[in-house]
Amino acid sequence: MPTETERCIESLLAVFQRYAGREGDNCTLSKREFLAFMNTELAAFTKNQKDPGVVDRMMKKLDLNSDGQLDFPEFLNLIGGIAVACHDTLVVNSPRP
Repeated sequence: MPTETERCIESLLAVFQRYAGREGDNCTLSKREFLAFMNTELAAFTKNQKDPGVVDRMMKKLDLNSDGQLDFPEFLNLIGGIAVACHDTLVVNSPRP
């Protein structure tokens, strides 16, 4: 039986695969696939953005090899950054008893 951490990794892989390959390469997210991912999986974030270009800029920043696609390691940089921000908000900034 998988551990909680193993299930989280399996979920990340499954979510990436759900969006990757809708257009061509099933090992990367195209710009449209990334937008679909953001609008579905992180909808609260994208809906709260006043600037419509924010997702484009995120894609450019995450696309470390500048190939116009996000591979799984580049995708994980986004997930890791979000996890750090959540950790900082929930743990670091919470009052100590």
